[in-house]
Amino acid sequence: MWDIDYTLLRGGGVAGNAWKAAFTAVTGQQWRHMPILGGRTDLDICAEVFDVHGVTDCTPERFFATYAERVHADRHLFAEHGSLMPGVRDVLAGLAAHPHVVQTLVTGNIAPVARLKVAAFGLGGVFDAEVGGYGTEDHVRATLVRRSRERAEAKYGEPFEAVVVGDTVADVAGALANDAVAVGVATGSTRAGDLRAAGAHHVLTDLSDTSSVVRLLGGLDRVG
Repeated sequence: MWDIDYTLLRGGGVAGNAWKAAFTAVTGQQWRHMPILGGRTDLDICAEVFDVHGVTDCTPERFFATYAERVHADRHLFAEHGSLMPGVRDVLAGLAAHPHVVQTLVTGNIAPVARLKVAAFGLGGVFDAEVGGYGTEDHVRATLVRRSRERAEAKYGEPFEAVVVGDTVADVAGALANDAVAVGVATGSTRAGDLRAAGAHHVLTDLSDTSSVVRLLGGLDRVG
């Protein structure tokens, strides 16, 4: 279960700019508050933004539809202004070679934006997006992990050992709440020590040691 932002890639501010533009388009208000984003779901962020701006006449569904349209229009900018994190492409390919591994996205992003972000870097075919967990499903990230596992087990007809890979303490907490293996990657703003303190079973500086990371995430080396 892969987080996206600062775990797989940097989006170069494209989604953030689309969020602000969509907010003004649907509410008529100028953007004046930037919430803390790391590890949160879009549903949770939306609730805070609406509250701070005093918005009572707009639903998250209406906002997210406009937001997704804005991101779609600017999707070409992800590759221009953003980048993949070190080692990502090779690790994803290495895991894809193992038939017992199913890769999906568990992300605070809404599903259409999640798809656009990974597709911008040619990664859309790597993930079984159908069994993912997305940011419109709940305010709490742990719920996304639970629902993703339930979907995977229903689709494939067998139990899975869930492995959550992310760059924030929220990713770690979501894994631990579901008895999943928590792998922290210190490629975002959260330090490696803070990921360990949050209870991550494994903490990586980045994903550049491809063979070791594939063995860990594929369950070949893991003892935690």
